[in-house]
Amino acid sequence: MSKAAARGPLCGVKVIEIQGLGPTPFAAMWLADMGADVVRIQRPNLKPLIPQNVDVLNRGRGFVELDLKDKAGRATARALIRRADMLIEGMRPGVMERLGLGPDAFRQSNPRLVYGRMTGWGQSGPLAHAAGHDINYIAITGALHAIGGHHPVPPLNLLGDFGGGGMYLVAGMLAALHAARETGHGSVVDAAITDGTAHLMAMIYSMHGSGIWVDQREANLLDGGAPFYTVYECACGGHMSVGALEPQFYAELLSRLGLEKTDLPDQMDLEGWPKLRAAFAAAFIHKTRDEWATLLEGTDACCAPVLSLEEAPNHPHNKARSAFTNIQTVIQPEAAPKLSPSAGQAVAGDEQKPETAKNVLTRWS
Repeated sequence: MSKAAARGPLCGVKVIEIQGLGPTPFAAMWLADMGADVVRIQRPNLKPLIPQNVDVLNRGRGFVELDLKDKAGRATARALIRRADMLIEGMRPGVMERLGLGPDAFRQSNPRLVYGRMTGWGQSGPLAHAAGHDINYIAITGALHAIGGHHPVPPLNLLGDFGGGGMYLVAGMLAALHAARETGHGSVVDAAITDGTAHLMAMIYSMHGSGIWVDQREANLLDGGAPFYTVYECACGGHMSVGALEPQFYAELLSRLGLEKTDLPDQMDLEGWPKLRAAFAAAFIHKTRDEWATLLEGTDACCAPVLSLEEAPNHPHNKARSAFTNIQTVIQPEAAPKLSPSAGQAVAGDEQKPETAKNVLTRWS
């Protein structure tokens, strides 16, 4: 059994992951972090698309090398899947069926199987068979249009691949696993990044439908348009984040910045926002980011320093909560969320040597 499967709330759950990119290994990582026994099926002698010293998304699990274009490889894959509780795949629609590994192939032999399908466009629709990446998927949901300044800015691939994709796949599969244990019947989880990203936009669409969100960037409460919900440059060139939305927090911010409310436009006076922004910018530029952090962090002014990737793991709050860990000399996020008493944990997987299918079948028998 893998190190990850020895503990955690999903201990005993058996998962087959068909090797893929982005949201599928992320989902498999999350399940392994929570204790599931995850085994990845990947092509022999696979060369990574993006070579890395340690691929964090592959942590917590081992792999079996199988050529799914080969009859014997497919037969071994079927034997593994028949013993699994869940399967994750991210192929284009129809590929797994052509390999004889689609969900219908296991209706009789493994009726409880939760079959997780992760794609950008979904299993159906006019774009279902088109190629694409995170930026394309979030583009048709309205999300990419809403983020940025003069031009839309890709929010890394956090919003699509991992937020609207991998985490929605995990949520759907866990819901289906619960149902399978109640009914004896598994489900096919059709997780599309377009669907998940659109769902994440629920509050923004709600505000837009209520006439309190205009359909342009940096003009609204949460998109950097509000001077009290944005970032400001400091004397050192670093930045402080400000999120003083509520009146009492806004008042605290003004007090700590040394600004008088009577000298400024009203907080919610949109026409006065440029003047308010200029006043905040003039205040923040007089001290370094770390000086402002000392004065503002931990207060009701709702401010925090904007930290780099190198700085974030050493922040006292992150250290106190063990938000990051060091595995195989790579600093990486710890398992999240934290559960009690059976918490998940990020652990190293055996990324160098494949496990034999025979060992997995014996373990899962």
